[in-house]
Formats: sequence, C-alpha cells, structure tokens
Amino acid sequence: MALVSGAGGVGEPREQRGMHTAFDLSFAHTEGRWARPGSWVGASFPDVRIYQEIARTAERAGVDLLFFGDGSGIPDTWRGSMDAAVEWGIQWPRHDMSPVVTSMAAVTEHIGFGLTYSSTFQHPFTVARLLNSLDHVSRGRIAFNVVASARGADAANYGFDERMDHDERYDRMAEFMAVCRALWASVPASAIVADRSTGRFADPSQVHPIDHVGRYFSVKGPLASMPSPQGQPVLVQAGNSPKGIATSAEFVELVFGFGGSVEGKRRHRAALDAALVAAGRASAVDTVGILWATQALVGRSAREAAERRDEVAAFWNPEAVGAFLSHNVGFDFSTLPTRFTVGELVAEVQRVNGAQGGFVGSLAASLGASASLSRQELFEHGWQHATGLDHTLCGTAASVADALEADFEATGSRGGYMFASPLAAPSGFGDLAELLVPELRRRGALAPRYAGATLRENLGLEGGDGVAG
Repeated sequence: MALVSGAGGVGEPREQRGMHTAFDLSFAHTEGRWARPGSWVGASFPDVRIYQEIARTAERAGVDLLFFGDGSGIPDTWRGSMDAAVEWGIQWPRHDMSPVVTSMAAVTEHIGFGLTYSSTFQHPFTVARLLNSLDHVSRGRIAFNVVASARGADAANYGFDERMDHDERYDRMAEFMAVCRALWASVPASAIVADRSTGRFADPSQVHPIDHVGRYFSVKGPLASMPSPQGQPVLVQAGNSPKGIATSAEFVELVFGFGGSVEGKRRHRAALDAALVAAGRASAVDTVGILWATQALVGRSAREAAERRDEVAAFWNPEAVGAFLSHNVGFDFSTLPTRFTVGELVAEVQRVNGAQGGFVGSLAASLGASASLSRQELFEHGWQHATGLDHTLCGTAASVADALEADFEATGSRGGYMFASPLAAPSGFGDLAELLVPELRRRGALAPRYAGATLRENLGLEGGDGVAG
C-alpha cells in the first residue's frame, strides 16, 4: 500500500485506502438531459424502470451508492418568476424519490441509496421513522443526506414568508439530528427478545422515551419501530460554509463536497478535520470521508468525449443559466448592477440569507473579495457553473482515471467521488459504470467491492448506535 501523510499528525504516514464511488441521480432528467441522445425511448421521468436499469448497471460495476438530492419548489428566484425554469426544465420536475428507492432496492442486493430531506422544513420524528422503514426495506442500505434549505421556492411551500437566517438553519439542523439520533437509539437491537416459547417480544427496560424539549422541537418518543439493520442510516451532509462544517461535525459520517481545485479541496478537508476535533470526534478524522462532486463525461475516444461535451454546452441559454444560478444561490442575479466586486456580491447574498457556499463561495475563493466583475463576466462564470463544464472530467476512461487517482492522493485519500453525468439517462451513467469504474478497479484504485452486508459496512464505517463516530 502507498503511504500518504494525513490522518494522525502532520507528516505521519497513513495507509492509503481505495476510493468509494457514488452516482448522483438528482438531476438525471433535468437541464435538457431528457432530450439528449441516449435517453430512453418510450419511457421518461419518473418511470421506475429507468432507475432500476441504472441501479442494476451500477451494482454490476460495484458502485457503492446512488444518491438523490431534493427540492420541493419550482425555481422562481430569477426575475421573481418560475417561467424560465418551467420552460427549460431547470431543476424541475422533482419527486420524493423514496418510493423509487424501494423499487431499486428490490432489484439489487448490495448497492446503497442516499436520500435527502430538509431539517429546515421537516419534522425529525417523521424523517427518522421513514428512514428506519426504508432501511428495513433495503436490508440496511440507506444513507440520509440532511440539508439546511436556502431556496425561497421551497420555503414558500412550507408556509415561510422568507428564508430562515443562514446560521439559524444550522442551529435547527443540529437539534433535528440530535432528535433523530436519539429516536434511532431509543429501541436498541438488544431490546428485541422474540422468545417464541414464552411469547415475550421485547425487554421494556431497554425501550425508553427521549423526552426531548428544545428550541425547535418537542418529541416524547420512543420511535415505535423495529431497530433498523444499520442502527441508523449512514449520515451525510454537504454544507461547506464554516457554520455548516462545524454543525455537521457533530454527527456526519460521510461528506458530500463540492469539488473545485485541489487547493480548495484541501482547505475543505482541513476545515472538516479541525471541526471534527473541536466536536470531540478526533478519531473520526480518519473515517469521515468526502465524496467530491465530480461531473464526468467518458468516451471511447477523446474525440467522442469532446463531441458529447459540445452537446451539453448547446442546451444552455441566458434564461436557463439565470434560473439555475438564482435558485441555487437564493439571490436574483437579474438585479445585479453593471459592475460590482465579489465581496459586494457575497454581502448581498448574505443579506438575503442565500447560500454562501456553492457558486458564490467558489467565486470568492478563486477570485478574491476585491475582484471586480461586470454582469457579463459574472454570467460567463455562471454559465460554466450551470453546465458543470468548469469541473467536468472529460476524456477516455484512462485519462479520467489518471486525473482521479492524482486528485485522490493529493486531497488525503479519504472518501472518493460522487459522479454526475451531463448526458442523458441511462446512457451517461452506463458509460461511467461500464468504462470508468472498471478502469479504476483494474488499477486497484477502488475500495473493496461490497465488503459487508450493509452500506455502513461497505463504506468501512462503525456500527450505527444512534451516536455517529
């Protein structure tokens, strides 16, 4: 095994572990993907057969996780209207994908499934109960991506007149997750006796209320469910603001990182490690991996890959870009002045309680607060971000694998990659599963293939007992 510096102290050798892989299916049908060559003929979103085919193909390749983000509102921040998003299919339509996950679990045996629910709008008892049930249906293959929602269209659907303050969203998330973890621990596996000779089902001394009374939630408990195969789902979080990282460090087991430059990834990794230590979870520094969001386009030749990349670029027009950026940041970019600094943009996004990471955070990190931009220059950056072409790995399986191996070692060799495809489903993900993943496996770059019975075991995580880490 190669040795890299990292986990213990600075410069101490650590055994390098293989990458884990995931497919991000959140937008496999939006932003023009449904119309591109390679999309299904005779079936389209939300036909479960598409997702079942992707699941089977990904499992044959040994992909660890299929991931679904979520959003419950049609984007309407751009120009204060949802028309552009509706017309061009920008991050809509969106369904609750938990029923789809059950159908995918029924045709697979090993691959895991990540679902997203909002701690800003949902109640922890409902979410804890749902995910417990899904963990049983999938036989221990569920991950929970908890989000703090910044999108105005979502907030309006839950009765909020305005977005919750950025830091308060994470305060609510912290309490939300404390309740969920307590509920999952309220009926431990050891409580189930199931003695057929006496008919005694469970030990009441081990089943207890949680009696939680907090700022946001009041929950008596216990969770009136059987303990799930994993104890609790694998806990995932994607916040990359200082407050988001600090909050997630209390519970997170796997991080969804937004990629970017090697330097940016190193900063994120260092901030996460420091937050884990501050949260009293120093032992988790070496076990909490980051799956870097990575859009990949793989061809059987470099020319084929380049031609398919051009297909992606052709879809996007200014209205589609504006709708995409404004929705995800929570700021109407049509209101920008002719010229401004990046620092002024950041301040304005903060003022409206928009998302301070993602596009705006990456812009600030790469250009600096004092950089001056025109609206046209901003939208050129925005076009790259919306298309994903600013962070797309494009080429043959060998060339993309080369880039991933170098990046993995340079950023700490903990975690792996969450692959999105700008191409149609299922063909884009089919190429990743049939070309890229086998190339990485041939090189010995991947973690062992389905080493255990549950997603938690396959990711090399400790058993879930309601307390992460």
